[in-house]
Amino acid sequence: MYAATPPWDIGRPQPAFLELAEAGTLRGRVLDVGCGTGEHVLMCAGLGLEVTGVDAAPAAIARAEAKARDRGLTARFLVWDALQLASLDDRFDTVLDCGLFHIFADDDRPRFVESLRTVIPPGGRYHMLCFSDRQPGDWGPRRVTQGEIRASFGPGWRVDSIEAARLDITIDPNGALAWRTALTRV
Repeated sequence: MYAATPPWDIGRPQPAFLELAEAGTLRGRVLDVGCGTGEHVLMCAGLGLEVTGVDAAPAAIARAEAKARDRGLTARFLVWDALQLASLDDRFDTVLDCGLFHIFADDDRPRFVESLRTVIPPGGRYHMLCFSDRQPGDWGPRRVTQGEIRASFGPGWRVDSIEAARLDITIDPNGALAWRTALTRV
């Protein structure tokens, strides 16, 4: 996907996550799971947060590292499987997910949620931006309902909010309809 610029790589943070940063919601040690070319990691680094970005695509991580060098920011980037976060042997106060949750098949969602549980201590927050079932048409990734989000994050999680949002993309100036979800590990 990173041989060219994918539609979700907009060269800046998503406005829905930038709002969280500006509100002071992003705190402590931060993990961006499925970080792509690192815009949210670099946003957090610019705020002075200790931040790690993981992605399964080596090309994306290489671009993220180059951006960090070019911008003079310090961040850790790792090629990593989001279903294997426990093997990071680390904990994070805040986890960001822009466009990863919606790619998982039904069978992989419980594994992903369990993987998140291993790196988010009680009281830690998970912020997700995913494609919404409100998005018309059939192009793009799988659409996610609020019910699917709630069902995926059952015991051990508190759904703090699920809000209508927009996911900026390069192939449509109107973006894509999304859900911005905030959850707390209990």
